[in-house]
Amino acid sequence: MLEANYLVIGSGVAGLTFSVKIAEKFPDCSVVIVTKDAEDESNTKYAQGGMAVVQNKEEDSFKKHIDDTLIAGDGLCDEEVVKMVIEEGPQRLKELIQWGANFDEDSTGNLDLGKEGGHSEYRVVHHKDLTGAEVERTLLKRVHQLPNITLLPHHFAIDLITNHQIKGTDESDISCYGAYVLNEKSGEIFTVKANATLLASGGIGCVYGHTTNPVIATGDGVAMAYRAKARIRDMEFVQFHPTALYQRKGESAFLISEAVRGFGAYLRNRKGKRFMLDYDDRAELASRDIVSQSIDAEMKKAGDSHVFLDCTHLDMEGFKTHFPTIYNKCLSLHINVEKDWIPVVPASHYLCGGIEVDKSGKTTIENLFACGECSRTGLHGANRLASNSLLEALVYAHNIFKHHCENEYMKLDVVIPEWNDEGTTIPEEHILIRHSLKSLQALMRDYVGIVRSNKRLKRAITHLDVIYKEVEDLYRESKITASLCELRNMINVSHLIIGQSLERKENKGGYFNKDNVKK
Repeated sequence: MLEANYLVIGSGVAGLTFSVKIAEKFPDCSVVIVTKDAEDESNTKYAQGGMAVVQNKEEDSFKKHIDDTLIAGDGLCDEEVVKMVIEEGPQRLKELIQWGANFDEDSTGNLDLGKEGGHSEYRVVHHKDLTGAEVERTLLKRVHQLPNITLLPHHFAIDLITNHQIKGTDESDISCYGAYVLNEKSGEIFTVKANATLLASGGIGCVYGHTTNPVIATGDGVAMAYRAKARIRDMEFVQFHPTALYQRKGESAFLISEAVRGFGAYLRNRKGKRFMLDYDDRAELASRDIVSQSIDAEMKKAGDSHVFLDCTHLDMEGFKTHFPTIYNKCLSLHINVEKDWIPVVPASHYLCGGIEVDKSGKTTIENLFACGECSRTGLHGANRLASNSLLEALVYAHNIFKHHCENEYMKLDVVIPEWNDEGTTIPEEHILIRHSLKSLQALMRDYVGIVRSNKRLKRAITHLDVIYKEVEDLYRESKITASLCELRNMINVSHLIIGQSLERKENKGGYFNKDNVKK
């Protein structure tokens, strides 16, 4: 057993920011960070566009950023939360810069601000088209300088430890005591007992297969919290990024940043028509839900697998300066953006719902906190405004840190049983896991995608039940592996998305059900 004052599950911007702050403030306290892949592998690393923070007060204002966020969220944002996050933005950005993060500057030495879909002003701070990777680099460097942080890469959090596992505790008042963790290299499962636990485990993109997220985005935090009986909300609001690079083999997709459309690129169908003008006055700069639904409609009309992004009319030197990674990735696939259109398709990108938290990041379970994409704060409402996610993670990591400065979480006097896997065998059923995963992803894409219907959703429940039963049998009989746990988590997440989709009787933001359209 490992004992810690603070257990952090996830090593993206949310988990690392909290860890750095709490370790600096309390040098005698221990922080354990558990992350299932390499230490720098997270959704943060793939955030290309940047971070929306009001800088130019003459042209921009907090009010404008708040209004843009509320418009994108389509009436379902918590206005107090929106105000808090946006007004704290400049201070949190300043801290990142003090820790050593580099952001692009213009010729006058001021921050070079970008503009993305849904934003009324230039306010997106960026580091070329690799902003998330720069933030991740900065935070990891600081983590390694702090001796009271233990970082455990290639360790998988299997389940939270709550009253359900502990004899003699009151199951009506649930508390979290840490987690059972799998060492992926040795296969050993051990207990991490912690005074407070933070879920900062990222998104759910892999549930859909076609996703801009890395392969680690399997909804582990949401699923663990759900099994522990935490309240989960707004799971129907899955944001699809309109422009992922289309590749025939599918799987995790390379993201063509929204900022490319902000730079002036056009969306065209196979016949070359610039179709966004038919759907919205803002054309390519409409919010993500509208652009995704429009592309989906164009593809269905023509029976096509993708549409195109045309950059051929743009200032190419400027394009190469702003988007070197995108330019080179396209070139590696024999797409020369100077004369070729880029094939693009909507892909699962961001979860706007998740584990319900208050302004201090507290979940409905005592001693359990959540931050970043796995949490539901009320900032995004029905649809996240571009580049608000890194901002949210920084602000909430700081709020959780503040809460811990004001509230001491005492050592928990409970005896936690060891993980028991007696009677299980080492699985030779990798083919079953792979098959069930492919079936699940196809099910979610076909029945629970950008445009849904009650009939498709109900059909999805029937199919999901079959996969669920197969996988639960496998889980009971097998030694634990990360891939089996991930599949189980994705099934839980799919169940939540489908169930909460059926409960929503009104189309809002990123959620569109044909049966909710008023005739």
